[in-house]
Amino acid sequence: MNNRQLFLRHVAQTSPAPIALEMVRAEGIYQYDAAGKAYIDLISGFSVCNIGHSHPKVVKAVQEQAAAYMHLIVYGEFIETPQVHYAKMLADLLPASLSSIYFVNSGAEATEGAMKLAKRVTGRSQIIAFNNAYHGSTQGALSVMGSEYWRNAFRPLLPGVLHENYNTQEALDAITAETACVIAETVQAESGLNKPNEAWLQALRCKCTETGALLIFDEIQAGFGRTGSLWAFEQYGVVPDILLLGKALGGGMPLGAFISSKEFMDQLIQDPVLGHITTFGGHPVSCAAGKAALEVLLDGNFTGEVQAKEKILQERLQHPAILQLRTAGLWAAVEFDSFETNHKVIKRCIEMGMVTDWFLFNASSMRIAPPLITTTEQIHEICDRVIAAVSDL
Repeated sequence: MNNRQLFLRHVAQTSPAPIALEMVRAEGIYQYDAAGKAYIDLISGFSVCNIGHSHPKVVKAVQEQAAAYMHLIVYGEFIETPQVHYAKMLADLLPASLSSIYFVNSGAEATEGAMKLAKRVTGRSQIIAFNNAYHGSTQGALSVMGSEYWRNAFRPLLPGVLHENYNTQEALDAITAETACVIAETVQAESGLNKPNEAWLQALRCKCTETGALLIFDEIQAGFGRTGSLWAFEQYGVVPDILLLGKALGGGMPLGAFISSKEFMDQLIQDPVLGHITTFGGHPVSCAAGKAALEVLLDGNFTGEVQAKEKILQERLQHPAILQLRTAGLWAAVEFDSFETNHKVIKRCIEMGMVTDWFLFNASSMRIAPPLITTTEQIHEICDRVIAAVSDL
C-alpha cells in the first residue's frame, strides 16, 4: 500500500474528503509535497505557524531542550526552566491582572480549564457563549460552541449554557448575578471574521464587572500578532479576567494556556487539591519552542507590519465574483455566492500551489491567513494568484 492508502485506512478521518496532500517538508511560508511541488501556506496551519515553518531558532530550541530532557513528571510539580521562563515572558507582555499561566496541551483544553476556573471562583454554573463561536471540540468546549449542527449529535452536553448573538444588546441583557462567565472570541474566527464593535465589547466588560461574572477572551486564533497587535483585546481597551491562548503559543508544537490572576488561579490549589491537572501540559519542548517563536515574532517586528499587509489584501483582492472581503489584520475572509463557488476557487488555489480552506460556520468564505513573516512582495504574489484562481471560474 502507498502512504495515501495507509492514511485513509489507519489514520482516523474527520471528513469524507480530506485534502490528502503528502507533505514532506516545510520552510518559511512554503510546504513541499512528495513530488517536490511548493505550496504557499495561506492558513499558517490554522494560525499555528505565525512565524512560518522550521524557523532555525525554533528548531534549535527544540533540539537543545529534547537533548536536555523531555517529559519528567506531571505538570506543576517540578521546576522546569522552559515553563518558568516562557510563563514569565508571557506575563511581562500581558496586563498585570493576567500574571498566572496554566499551560495545557491545546486550545480546547484551555477552554475546559477556564470554564472550571470560572465556576470555582464565582460559585456559579451558568455560562454565556455566542452563536457562531468556536472554542474547541471536547465535550465542555463543544457545549459552548455556537452551532447546533455540530453540537446536536453529542448531547447531552453541559447544562446551564446560554447562546446569544454576538454584538447585541440582548447578549448584554442576558448576563446576571447567576452568570459564572461569558466566553467570547475577540474576533469570531469561524464565522468568517466577525469583529466586535468597540462600544459593545466595552459594555460587555462593564456588565461582567457589575454582575460579578468573569469575562473570558478566546485569542487562540487571534493572538500573537495576527490582528495587528500582540493581543487583539489591546485594540479595544478591554482586559479579560481569563485569557485563552493556543495555536501559535507553541511555535509549531502542541501547547495551550489559560491565564488569569494569581488570586483566581490559586483557587485550584485547594478544595479540592489538584483542582485542575494535566500530564503533558506545558511540555518542556513545547514551551522552549513557543518561547523561541515569540522571540522571533517580537525581534522581527512582524506584528508592526500587519496593518500595511492588510491594506494590500484590501486593495488587491477585488473581483466581481468576490461579494465581500472581511479582514482582521493579516487574516481575511473572501466571500463568494455559495460553498460550491468557494470550493472551486479553493481547489484551483491548491492546484496553483496555495493551501487554503473555508471557515467552519461560513462555508462560502475562503480563509487567507499566511504567516506573519510573509513579505509585501509575497503578499502581492498571493493576491495575483488568488485573483487568477477566481478568474478561472
